[in-house]
Amino acid sequence: MYITDGVFSMDGDVANLLEIVEIAEEYDLITYVDDAHGSGVMGKGAGTVKHFGLQDKVDLQMGTLSKAVGVVGGYVAGKQEVIDWLKVRARPFLFSTSMTPGAAAAIIQAVDIMMHSTKEHEQLWENGRYLKEGLETLGFNIGHSDTPITPCIVGEEKLTQQFSRRLQEEGVYAKSIVFPTVPMGTGRLRNMPTAAHTKEMLDQVLLVYEKIGKELGVI
Repeated sequence: MYITDGVFSMDGDVANLLEIVEIAEEYDLITYVDDAHGSGVMGKGAGTVKHFGLQDKVDLQMGTLSKAVGVVGGYVAGKQEVIDWLKVRARPFLFSTSMTPGAAAAIIQAVDIMMHSTKEHEQLWENGRYLKEGLETLGFNIGHSDTPITPCIVGEEKLTQQFSRRLQEEGVYAKSIVFPTVPMGTGRLRNMPTAAHTKEMLDQVLLVYEKIGKELGVI
């Protein structure tokens, strides 16, 4: 199998699925894409596989229903025979309880919105672009994200955690991500703008980042 994320959660970069599928076909590999951070974000909401037009080439796509969809649970998409096999062999499916009717209804509604409108999708990307530009203008290192995931790379682990605590004290929640989740010395604050954020909210975030960045000597 060739197993990959669609969108990598720590840096916001996107897997080169075109090259991955080419390699998988050459070596007769099953392709498996974890699209937890791409579902609802890439491919006008349809995911990273659809973004590259590879829905007929990728064998398995899985993702969460708790991020862009905003509810709870997860999904696996693939050929019918694979799904039938999972229904009788997948332990997490067999030994977990069923989803609540309310959660199922909310998921159906969210998917329906994503299938019939790109308004929220476009706002998400605009908010991601706006936040990136603002942080970069202030002098922060935001890496090379290709998606709305916006890392703010501070570096030293304790300083990163201190920065996160100060942000929360000022009303901004951005979780610190440090070693061993990311390489030593690349601690970062992971920012996740949503379609619900307004420009005013993001401007406030940037003001707080500027204040603490100067206070801690990061910028």
